[in-house]
Formats: sequence, C-alpha cells, structure tokens
Amino acid sequence: MASSPPPPPDPGGVCRDLSASGPEASGPPAFDWLLGRLGAGGRRQRLLLALGCLPCLLLGLGLGSEALLTLTPPLRCREANGSRLAANDSADVCRDPRCQGWDYGPLPALASNPVTEWSLVCSRGWAVPLEQLCLLLGFVAGALVLGYLADSVGRRGTLLLALALGCPAGILAAFASSPSVFMLGRCLWGALLGGMHLALYLIRLELCCPPQRLPVAMAGDLLLVGGHFLLLGLALACGSWRVLQGVMSAGMGLCLLYGCPGVFPDSPRWLLATRRTTQAREILVTLAQDSSTPESETQEALDELDNACHLPAVAQISLRALLGCRNIWKNILILGFTTFIAHAIRHCYQVAWGSSQQGPRTEFYLSYLLSTGSAGLACLFLCLSVDRYGRRGILLLTTTLTGIASLILLGLEEYLNHAATVTFSILGLFSSHAAGSLSIFFASEVIPTIIRGKGLGVILSLASLGGLSAPLLWLREQHGSFLQHIVLASLNILALLCLMLLPESKRKALPESLRDGELYRRPSLLRRAGGGEGRGTEEAARRDDVPLLSTPNPAS
Repeated sequence: MASSPPPPPDPGGVCRDLSASGPEASGPPAFDWLLGRLGAGGRRQRLLLALGCLPCLLLGLGLGSEALLTLTPPLRCREANGSRLAANDSADVCRDPRCQGWDYGPLPALASNPVTEWSLVCSRGWAVPLEQLCLLLGFVAGALVLGYLADSVGRRGTLLLALALGCPAGILAAFASSPSVFMLGRCLWGALLGGMHLALYLIRLELCCPPQRLPVAMAGDLLLVGGHFLLLGLALACGSWRVLQGVMSAGMGLCLLYGCPGVFPDSPRWLLATRRTTQAREILVTLAQDSSTPESETQEALDELDNACHLPAVAQISLRALLGCRNIWKNILILGFTTFIAHAIRHCYQVAWGSSQQGPRTEFYLSYLLSTGSAGLACLFLCLSVDRYGRRGILLLTTTLTGIASLILLGLEEYLNHAATVTFSILGLFSSHAAGSLSIFFASEVIPTIIRGKGLGVILSLASLGGLSAPLLWLREQHGSFLQHIVLASLNILALLCLMLLPESKRKALPESLRDGELYRRPSLLRRAGGGEGRGTEEAARRDDVPLLSTPNPAS
C-alpha cells in the first residue's frame, strides 16, 4: 500500500508532531526534547540565563526613577522682598497673591529634581503628570513596535537595538535644557525600556525547559525589584538627578557588550520555530559543550536535528491568519485584561495610606519601600506556589484577594483605624503585584513562539496603560479617586470570572506554531472533558482536563 503524503507545513511554525518527544517526530524535533538532551542544566545554559537576568537591575532603576524625578517637595512661599511666608498647604501657597517665588523643602535621596529645577508647581504643575504620561505611553509604543521586530529579526537583535538607542535617549534626558526636551528624552527612554524588558523576558523564557521557566522568570522579576531598592542608594551617591540619569544610561551602554560575537546568542527556540535550523544548531552545539549529557546522546540528538525535513524559512504571519486564531486571541485578551486591572488598581491602595501624619520624606520612604517590598514578597510567593498549585489557581487566588482588599477599603474605610487601612492596602498591593506578574508570565506560556513577541508586547502595553491611572488622577487633582476605585474593583470581579476560561500551562511544552496555540485550551465548563474518537494525539497532548482549582503535579 502506498504511503500517505506528508501533511502540508503549518504556516505558523515547524512541520512536526508535538506529541512525539524523540527521534520519531516528523520534522525538527521538539525544542524541549533537544534542550534536555543537549544543554539543560549545563554551565553554558546557566550562564546565559544569568546574563538574561542581570539587565533587569537596569530596568528596575529606569522604571523606579520616575518616583524620584517627579516628586514635588513641600513649598514655602517667598515674597518680593525676599522674606519667607509660613509653610502652608501647597494649594494655599499657590493661591497666595503675595507669592513671588518658592523655596523647596528637602527631597529624599536627591538634592534636586526637574520639579525644583524648573519650578513645575502651581500653574506649571500639569507638566509633572504629563511627563509621567509620556514615559508610560513611550513604554506602550516600545513594547508594541519592538515586539513586532522580535518576531521578525529575532530577540537578540531587538535587545541590542533597544540598548543602542536607549543610551542616547537617556543622555538626552540628562542634558535637557527645558521640560519639553526632558519629556521627549523620557518618552524615548520609556519606549526603549519597554523593548528591553520584552526582549529579555522572551530570551529567558525560551531558553528554559518546563521546570525551569517559573524560577527563571521570577529571578528576573526579583532583580527588577532589587533595582528599585538599589535606586535609593544610587540616588544618594549621585546627588544630582542629571548624574543619576546619566549613570543609568551608561549602564545601558555597558550592556551593549552582549553584542560581542559568542557572548549572548539569539533564542534557539525562535530560530527553530521560524525554520532557521542551521543557526539554531550552532547555538545548541555550544550549549552541549558544557553539558553533563553523554556524548553519544548528544550526537544522536544533533543527528536527529540534521536529518529533519529542511523547510524554507517561515514567512511573516498574515493578519488574516492571526484574526482566525480565536483561542489565541481569547487567551491574550483575558490575560491582558487581568494585567491591566492589576496595574491600574495599585495606585488606589497607595492613596489609601497617603493621609498619614508623618513628614513628607518619611511618607515617601514608607510608601516606596512598602510598595517595592510587597512586589518582592509577591515574586517569592509565586515562585513557591505556582508550580505546586498551578498558574490558573494562583491567578484566581491573587485576583480574589485583590478584590477583597478593594471592597474592604471601599466599604469599611471610615470604620477602620490607620493601622488596619495600611494592612489592607499592603494586602491589595501584594496581591495586585502577584496577579500582574503572574498574568504576564502566564501569557508568555500560552502565546505561540511564532508570535510571542507581538503577543507579549500587547500584554506589557496593557500593563503600562494600567499605570496611567495615577498621572491621570493627578491631572484631575485627585477628584474622582473613589469612583475610579469602584470601577476598577468592579472590573476586577469581571476579570475573576474570565480567568476560568484559561487553560493550565503548568510544566507543559511551550506552543510553537499557531496551530499549537489554538489547541492550547481547556474543555467547556458545561461539558465533560471526554477524549472523543476524532481527536488526534497532538490535541490530546495539549487538552487541559485538570480540575479548575487543583492541578496534579506531572512528571518533570
């Protein structure tokens, strides 16, 4: 009997059967199988993962610097004759007709910042939230544009582009002679921070086997949090905000050493998914050099890769093909919505303890350290719990805790003392940090490799759009903060219901092609998850039949 013709290649990835885990695969073998046979756990792989995590310190410095550069210190009005009026509320000072200038109180960490240098207070105070909007919108644009480039030219090329352009943008902001030039520099700086964050996340994730993905992702997030803590010490050492901005820009310049040949390669998983087999083989051979795998097994895996069907490089995914992927879009929209809410609602918890009786410097340090510390604790909590109880279950838990903290603060705040208010605010910050971080990680696991840059760019952009809630509220002079909190708490409950439609990605292989992503789903909540005779082995391997809130531990 004549053999059946081979199946047509999938336009969204390599031609292979994902259910096969070894040499019987029809086409390039599964990347996780190759990595396990060649370099998983080897010194070279661990070095590359460490190099992918270290620049997260720069991300923490760059993203955390906004709190120091836009802080408005206490004002003291100065009359025309040079005498000083008594310190009042800043709004009263701005309305005082005798005021001919301002003297500023001491700033935390820095001797001055753009607010004090250009007197961005009172009638010019609108420039401060506008600068914050520029940075966040720049991050949105950078994540979207460089996410598209990451799927076209590669993860490494995108990272080097962001680093090469980020250094001049940071220097432009450091030497700005006016608020408008400073805003332009910070907008470009935000765009390149977005691209840098995206590229590093992709490279780290795609170099890991399933058991390694969560610890490596959380290690990067912890270093980002560490950058926030390091920022205070660096600001004290620099003194001037211009020197601080220049030091952060110089750090980006040092990271350009990653572009040296053989130091930091591109993602071999992406190279295989786009059928660049020769380049992927060179990187995998390098990984195998320091691996503890026997040489015979290493050679067998390389021979299997060499004998795989050699297909031409995959073309760009058409918009029509993307729009037809309803399951992929469903997962992206649900996790993007959850990410947006988790980042938008954080400001509401910080406002809740903002009425303390402490001085401005003490209040700033308390707010900054509690917010940063809760983010670090959230990363540790995820690292310890998500591989045990599953992505979906922990995301449901953290989203529920976020909603509970919001409802208590909204309904019972007038009955709570200050200590109870701060306690529930910290709980809300902790759970919203955990939900936002886990949503980004969850999305990176369910979006196929062939479009992971575009998809993760959308998720990071929604996270940055959520952060716009703070400057927009500042532009309205805090009017409507209670209504904003009510709306976000209601949307958080809606997000909680949507999370039940997500699949469980715990320790499963990353989807590579569009077809893999379409098969990455959970069964209907209204029907039994049966096998069915028409299901192929590939769909059976990706079908999610685990209970909603309890995920068994599969074999590693």
